[in-house]
Amino acid sequence: MRKLYFTAFLAMLILAGCKETFVKVNEGTFTLDEKPYYFMGTNFWYGLNLGSRGPGGDRNRLIRELDRLQALGITNLRIMGGSEGPDDEPFRMLPSLQPAPGVYNEEVLDGLDFLLDEMGKRNMYAVVCLNNFWNWSGGFGQYIVWSGKADTIPYPPPAPNGDWNVYQSFAASFYTNDKAVELFNNHINFIVNRKNTYSGKAYKDDPAIMAWELANEPRGIDNIHAYRQWMDSTSSYIKSLDANHLVTTGSEGNTSNVYAGTNLALDHTSPAIDYTTMHIWVQNWGVYDPQKADSTLDLSIAYAKNYMAEHAAMAKTLGKPIVLEEFGISRDLNNHDPAAPVTARDVYYKAVFDEIYQLANQDSSVVAGVNFWAWGGEGRPTENEGLWHAGDDFIGDPPHEYQGWYSVYEKDASTQVIISDYAKKMNSINKK
Repeated sequence: MRKLYFTAFLAMLILAGCKETFVKVNEGTFTLDEKPYYFMGTNFWYGLNLGSRGPGGDRNRLIRELDRLQALGITNLRIMGGSEGPDDEPFRMLPSLQPAPGVYNEEVLDGLDFLLDEMGKRNMYAVVCLNNFWNWSGGFGQYIVWSGKADTIPYPPPAPNGDWNVYQSFAASFYTNDKAVELFNNHINFIVNRKNTYSGKAYKDDPAIMAWELANEPRGIDNIHAYRQWMDSTSSYIKSLDANHLVTTGSEGNTSNVYAGTNLALDHTSPAIDYTTMHIWVQNWGVYDPQKADSTLDLSIAYAKNYMAEHAAMAKTLGKPIVLEEFGISRDLNNHDPAAPVTARDVYYKAVFDEIYQLANQDSSVVAGVNFWAWGGEGRPTENEGLWHAGDDFIGDPPHEYQGWYSVYEKDASTQVIISDYAKKMNSINKK
């Protein structure tokens, strides 16, 4: 009888432990096993394609990359959990996960299973991005075309005669397109309820997933009211399917331009949104000029620090953690050659990581983690400053961007020393 009681007690402990392995939010901080969870992470958006047994897949490389990241102390990966076809469209990651509405590429889907299972073995946690405001994974634009409201996507640059404003207004019409939203909700339901063929766990029950992210960099543009309604309704829908995981937006924060129609405080008010996000792009936003690093690098560091502090203050008023989930600058002189020096980048990385660490290490801070953009690993561009094409190595730069721009390679030893150093510092907060 004593043995029976002990067995039952042990089973209760195991079950209790399983419940606590999910990352949670408690009083403005992430917790894991009832302890604080702070992290160093990276963007690894192409992981599902690398895990595929089909075209573009390389599981041996995927395992090597995960081992490298684990050795650096990285515990968090921001990955794509949605990409849309058809696969003959330009400027997007291929093969797509969903080449047609409700039709899935089983090899890419299996690659996502494999990636999550391998991450779980390494105690890594995934932020799974389910959609994309931008066109490089299909995203909002493709859902609009699938809805029948448009025949083609008005692609932005580098498409010939592409216009960013025209594309953004088109993408923002997604929020008031009932059919497009329905098709995306179908995808959410499919992914959240999927059973991993390797771990045997439903995604909604898998502790290797930290959070579901509504989209990569959603913007309100000229449809702001509908945008915020969509954020609330979609996050609530995910919560209705999955009580275990966190939900966040994938937002840049307030960005450098009010035209984007974003506001961290207003965009994260929904009770179904558990934490806030920010992205900082000093080079894209015209603050940093790699040809004039001597005069613009210090200004860019000051800009980034101010941006982080302002957004941390807004997140604190909401009582929700905040993650810097994208930042980066180019190699010296904007040289895209993987062998080009990274002197300015190292200075910038160290400054940003240190600011995140200092903010996170303060009492009652809501700053919780950082994901740099992006891990390129052992991949290499086929053509420096060329665009990505199916069959090329996946690196950190998405297909619509010139390859080699922001990627961190496995040979970038000096940058990795900085990453490793601050990973130890971020992880040390967990032990305080």
